Formats: sequence, structure tokens, C-alpha cells
Amino acid sequence: MPGTPTDLTRLRAVLTAFFALDGFIFAGWVVRIPAIKEQTGASAGTLGLALLGVSAGAVVTMMLTGRLCHRYGNHQVTVVCAVLLSLSVSLPPLTHSALTLGLVLLVFGAAYGGINVAFNSAAVELVRAMRRPIMPSFHAAFSLGGMVGAGLGGLVAGSLTPTQHLFGLTVLGLVVTVLIGRPLLRLRPPAPHEDSPKEEAAPRRLNTRTRGLVVTFGLIALCTAFGEGALADWSALHLQQDLDATAGAAAIGYSCFALAMTAGRLSGTRLLERLGRTRTLVAGGTTAAAGMLLGALAPTLWAAVLGFVITGLGLANLFPVAVERAGTLAGPDGVAIASTLGYGGMLLGPPAIGFMADWYSLPAALTSVAVLAATAALIGFLTRHAAER
Repeated sequence: MPGTPTDLTRLRAVLTAFFALDGFIFAGWVVRIPAIKEQTGASAGTLGLALLGVSAGAVVTMMLTGRLCHRYGNHQVTVVCAVLLSLSVSLPPLTHSALTLGLVLLVFGAAYGGINVAFNSAAVELVRAMRRPIMPSFHAAFSLGGMVGAGLGGLVAGSLTPTQHLFGLTVLGLVVTVLIGRPLLRLRPPAPHEDSPKEEAAPRRLNTRTRGLVVTFGLIALCTAFGEGALADWSALHLQQDLDATAGAAAIGYSCFALAMTAGRLSGTRLLERLGRTRTLVAGGTTAAAGMLLGALAPTLWAAVLGFVITGLGLANLFPVAVERAGTLAGPDGVAIASTLGYGGMLLGPPAIGFMADWYSLPAALTSVAVLAATAALIGFLTRHAAER
């Protein structure tokens, strides 16, 4: 019957596969952006505007998906969005102008935003049923899927055109969705553990107090994602421009950060079981702040890379914990709010760093990541009663 340990284990495996598929497809698209830019003849500025289509589609759909999950169920919405994501990733290479690229990226972004809310909501239900802090393991699967997708994309970039590569992702995505979607649709959402506290038996209504708590956890997600976005776009330039690293050595910085994030998430469940949510948030934010100060201000390349590694370990579990708490408090609506704020932070990070770098310097600008990580730690401490509930 639904809710047995076997069913919960199956559901965990299926959801993990969906997280990995999402990361794999998204990374496959990202590595082909330079080729799509050349194909469309877009300038850097017009390409940037076109890429906003992903962000706009995702942010708008995230808020809508919470309502769809309430009406149709998290599992059903996850499968539908996975199909849309797989189909839409093949559209960008069919475009030949920045305008049409931006329009198809709206569709891709909508599918990406929708599936993130849906499977995070399903994962929150599973966390509540199992009464184990397994949320980081799902986000580790996303990170691993992204690393595999980016690596494979790099390998085939010289032999396959963008159309062939992304159409291959469509076929693979649809096949995987059929294979893992059927068991997901058969498995009913788990009921909370029979020994769960009364306040965790079901998400609360989004009254003023609950919405305030959800937004607070969303701010933690924002602070975390700001750092991820900033390091993705600016870490290599910092190492190359400010520390005279070669292009190859500069690329190592973000790779080490991403590996540290993945390793931190793989060990996140054990860490949460040992420390609890509050101490994980506070320790993670504090660690990330110290690491980013080293990464931004270190006088040597390898000291800066060490700082990036420490930052990745610190940030790794902040976003999963924030989304899980928001979802526990308010169900899919909570996940939608926290995810939207988090995604907003990822969008805000790169341009904010750019503006601050113009006003001051890039190393000084990157210290803003440390400031926001410390802010996340402070918010985690101030919300300690809600975090552990």
C-alpha cells in the first residue's frame, strides 16, 4: 500500500532520476549557447536579452505551477513538465534570429521553472513522510546531472551540430521520462509519517504569518543562489584578470566550486541528521562567507581556488534546506515562492557583480557574496524555531 518503506524508496529513486535529468538537459543547452549565438548572428547584448527568455519563462511559471500542483498533483505536473522540457530543448537551434530565440527560450524556461517547483514539492512530501533530511541528495543529483551533461556536451561539440546534439537530448529526455514517469504516476503521494508532529501533518494555509516565514526562507535561497550565479559568471575572469591565471587555470576555479557543491550535497543528509537545520544553515553560511573572502581577496591563484572550494561546501545545503522548509510550511505554494526568490537571486548575482566591479573592483564586488552568505547564516539563526519545527 502507498507509504510503505518499499514505495518510499522507489519514489526517492524516481525523483532522484528526475532531478538528474533536469540538470543533464539544462547543462546540455548551456554548453551550446556559443554555437547558437553564432548561428543567430546575435551580438553579446542581443543574446543577453534573448537569454532573459529562460529567466522570464521560469519565474512566471514557478508561481503558476504551485496552483497546478494543488489541482493535478505534484507527480502529474512533474511528468508533463519533463516532456515539455525535453521537447523544448530542441527548439533553440531551429532559430535564426535573437527574437525567435528569445521566444522559444520562454517555452524552455517555462518548462524548466515548472519542473523545478513540481519535483521539489514532491520531494518535500517525501522528506515529511520519511522524516529524514534527504533534500540535499536530490539537489546533488541535479548537480551531478549537470556535470555529466556539460561534460558530454563538451565531448560531442566538435562532432555534432547543435541541432543534432539538442535533438538527441530530446529523444533521450523523452525515453527517460517514459521509463521513470510511469512508476512516478503509479506511486501515490506519501502520507506524513504516523508519528509526525501535528503541525507537520499537512502544509499550512498561506496566511500572513506563514507567508512571512516562507519569504524568509526564500531569502536564504536568494542569498545562496546569488553566490552560485556570481561565481558561475565571474570566478574565471577574477582569476585571469586579477591573479594572472591562464585561461585553463582560471576555468579550474568554477569547476572546483561546482565539485565542492556536489560533494557537500551528497553528504548533506548526514550533516543535517548530525547538526540539525539551524546549525547547518548557520555553519554553512558562515563557512561560505569565510571562503568567499579568501576567494575574492587572496593574493595567489591556489589560495583563491581554495576559497572557492570552501564557499561551495558552505553554500551546498542552504538552498535545499530553505526550499524544504518553505514546502513543509506551505506545500507547492511555499516551494514556488522560495524557488522564485532563489532564481531571482541567481539572476541578480551576475549583473550586480558587474555593476559593483565597475564602481570599485572585481575582488571588492565578489565580497558581496560573502556578505549575503553571512546574511543567510543570520537569517537561519533568527528563524531557528521555525527551521527545526
